[in-house]
Amino acid sequence: MELALLWRWRREDQGWFLGFHCMTKYIKVAFFKGASLDPLPPVGSKQKDVRYLHIHEDGRFDEALFADWVKQASRLPGEKM
Repeated sequence: MELALLWRWRREDQGWFLGFHCMTKYIKVAFFKGASLDPLPPVGSKQKDVRYLHIHEDGRFDEALFADWVKQASRLPGEKM
C-alpha cells in the first residue's frame, strides 16, 4: 500500500497551477500547464499539458530550476478544478 496526500496551489479566481502529491518514497510535483514551461519538467503525463517533477527521498534536485518553474507556472492561466 502507498500513502498519498495532495496539495494544490492556485491564484485567487485564476485557477490551479501546481499540485503536490506526497507519496511514500517521493513527492510528485504536478505542473498543470507544464508543457508550456521552459525547459520542460522531466516527467510526462497522459494529459498533454501536464508535466511532473519527482523529488525522491534523497532530496537532490535543482532548487533554482524548481523555483523558476513555479514562477513560470504562476503566470500561466490556471486550471479550474
